[in-house]
Amino acid sequence: MLWIFLAIVVLLVVVTVLLFRVQDLSHFDGNEWATKEVTPHPSHDEVLLRVKEMGRASKGLKGKARLMALRKHLDSLGDEATIESDIQPCQHPKGEWVLAPGADTKRRVLYIHGGAWTAGSPKSHRAVTNRFSLLANAAVFAVDYRLMPEHRFLDGIIDCREAYTWLLENGPEGEGDADFMVVAGDSAGGSHTLSLIAWLRDHGIRQPDAAVALSPSTDLTLTAPSNRDNIRSDAMLGPVFGGLSKMPLPVLWWGTLAAFRLSPTNPVASPLRGNLANLPPTLIHASTTEMLLDNAARYAAKAKAEGSPVELHTWQNMVHVWHMFTPLLPQAEEAFDDIAQFLKQVESPTS
Repeated sequence: MLWIFLAIVVLLVVVTVLLFRVQDLSHFDGNEWATKEVTPHPSHDEVLLRVKEMGRASKGLKGKARLMALRKHLDSLGDEATIESDIQPCQHPKGEWVLAPGADTKRRVLYIHGGAWTAGSPKSHRAVTNRFSLLANAAVFAVDYRLMPEHRFLDGIIDCREAYTWLLENGPEGEGDADFMVVAGDSAGGSHTLSLIAWLRDHGIRQPDAAVALSPSTDLTLTAPSNRDNIRSDAMLGPVFGGLSKMPLPVLWWGTLAAFRLSPTNPVASPLRGNLANLPPTLIHASTTEMLLDNAARYAAKAKAEGSPVELHTWQNMVHVWHMFTPLLPQAEEAFDDIAQFLKQVESPTS
């Protein structure tokens, strides 16, 4: 019987290698990127307390009840956010317009929220979308894409694609072409952002003038060093996903295939694994202590190597997507100022 067991193991190994074909991208590690030094500030402790509250919201719960509690807590962040913008719901496509006072509605931003593809909403990210409308002087459309596990991963991808193509020709007042387009997103939404710009290129659809990805995942193979090295230093993702470090990578790949119905090497789910040439100017933000740091760094390095104008700016010791803690956190304000400067350079490259 031992030889049967060994034969099955060998067969599984061969099938795993042939099915996933995970290319080693470690040669993109070790690049130096612009890093913002951070001086300790009392607001950092407040942010950590809020992150712990997020974890306590679903403590002791399992399955659907845990997910619903997390979604409810994330949405409550929108209730607490102080915003100047007008919020206008939209049903087709599903989402909401976020309009800062005097925003030019021919300038548009598609914002794709994070939440591990299973949580989050336009409401949970209003602090971020409000700031995007202000800094870009634009109408922001926060798409309410379909989430897992009720829907397929690809359903959410389709929603983002349809929202973007609709946004090219529609604003909050109705039909009308966009003069200036930006796609932005955070975490899971940052990955959707990077996947979307590659899809637009491949299908000959007008590219955005710029893209912004905040702490994007970029790669579901979980092979980047920080995915495991930064578990303890990542206050937000570490407690939730740290246990994955104890599982063999092939097991995680099969689990991803089952949950996402896509291979973790598919560029739709892992944009790092695709063609990164001929992309629009793209700005990526990441924290030096978060688990997804090297995902962002590998994407930026690979994109630059393939000729695309992609930049990575990092901040020391920030929580994952620290931008959500504006205006409490000074570094969130710095990050939005950095985005504003990036967009200004995109529009006036010689200035």
